[in-house]
Amino acid sequence: MREVVVEADGGSRGNPGPAGYGAVVVDAATGETLAERAEYIGTATNNVAEYRGLVAGLRAARELDPEVTVRVRMDSRLVVEQMSGRWQIRHPAMRPLAAEARSVLPAGQVTYEWIPRERNKHADRLANEAMDAGARGEQWSPPAAAGPGAAAGAEDPGRSGARDGTDVRAARNVASAGPPPDLGAPTTFVLLRHGETPLTPQKRFSGSGGSDPGLSEAGRFQAERVAQALAGRGTVQDIVTSPLARCRETAQVAAARLGLPVRVDEGLRETDFGAWEGLTFAEVRERHPRDMDAWLASQDAEPTGGGESFAAVARRVTEARDRLLAAHAGRTLLVVSHVTPVKTLVRLALGAPPEALFRMELSAASLSAVAYYADGNASVRLLNDTSALR
Repeated sequence: MREVVVEADGGSRGNPGPAGYGAVVVDAATGETLAERAEYIGTATNNVAEYRGLVAGLRAARELDPEVTVRVRMDSRLVVEQMSGRWQIRHPAMRPLAAEARSVLPAGQVTYEWIPRERNKHADRLANEAMDAGARGEQWSPPAAAGPGAAAGAEDPGRSGARDGTDVRAARNVASAGPPPDLGAPTTFVLLRHGETPLTPQKRFSGSGGSDPGLSEAGRFQAERVAQALAGRGTVQDIVTSPLARCRETAQVAAARLGLPVRVDEGLRETDFGAWEGLTFAEVRERHPRDMDAWLASQDAEPTGGGESFAAVARRVTEARDRLLAAHAGRTLLVVSHVTPVKTLVRLALGAPPEALFRMELSAASLSAVAYYADGNASVRLLNDTSALR
C-alpha cells in the first residue's frame, strides 16, 4: 500500500483576518513532492485556515490513490490533538471542518503527528503565497518557473519562523489580548527562580554538576516573601520543581503556604557546567578562554570537561515543558527552576534566537510567567518580577 505524508498549514493576518492555507503531499519513501494545494479563503481565523489546509491535503492524497496510507504532520497542536481524539472540539465552527476532514479517507488510513513549525516550512510558504495572492485580488497558482523541489526550500521572508527546532507558533499572537474563543483557558507556567544560595552573590557557576548548595539565610527569606505573594494571588493550582536542593527548598516553602504537594521533574534542573562549576566568569575566562569564547558564540558548544550545551538544555527543557503542558492542561502551574531553564522557556515562547539568553536579566527569587494556548501559541506575561521582595 502506498504511503504519503501530508503537511498542512494555515494562517490569518489578523486572526480573524485575511487567511489562506497550504498543503503538500510527499512520497513517504522518497521525499518527492507529489502535489501542492493552496488557497486564499477570505476572512477567517488561524484555526479555520489550518483545518481547511488539512482537508485540502487529504483530498489531494486521495486523488493520488484512494487506498493510500497518510501520515499528517502539522504544527497546529489544536488540529492534531482534536483529530487524534485527545481534545474535545468546543468551537462550533471547528466541528464541521473536523467532520469534513474525517470523511475524506477512512480513519484507519490516516494518522496525525505534531511537528515544530520550522519542519513545516513548505506548507507554511504555500499558505503565505495564498494570502499574498489574495491581497493582490488573485487566487494562488503554482509558480510556472519552479518545480516542486525548488519550491520546497523557499521561505517567506515576511513571516518569521523558529530558529532552533523548538515549538514555533509561539510569537504569532504574543501581543494579542487573549486566546481565540475556541481555545479555552491557557495553561500558565508561573516561573520562579530559586532563592539565593551562598554562591549566588559571588556570581559563581552553579549548575547540576556541582556541589548542589541549599538556600542561604537570604534565600530562605526570599522564598518566604515570594510564597506569601503567591498565596495572596491565589492562582497557583500545582507545583513542580527541579530536583536540585535550592529549588526543592524554595518549592517547599511555597507549598507550605499554598497547601499543595510538590512534584519533581528532572528536566527542570540547571545546566551542567562541567569543569566551570564553582568558578566565576572571570576565573573561567582566565583558565579556559577558548572554551569560553566557543560557548558564548555557539549554542552547541559545551563547557570545559563535558558539561551541557545550551542546545542540549533547550531540548531537555522543551521535553519537560511538553510533559507539563499535557499533565496540567488549563491550569496554573508554579515551576521552580534555575536561570537557564527559565530563560529558555521564555526564549522559546517568544520564538527568540539562542543569543537572547544573554539579553535577559533573571534575579534570584524572581517571577516570570508564560501562558500556553491549545493551538501552540504562547504569550509571555511577566519577566523577572522581584516586587515581592521589596
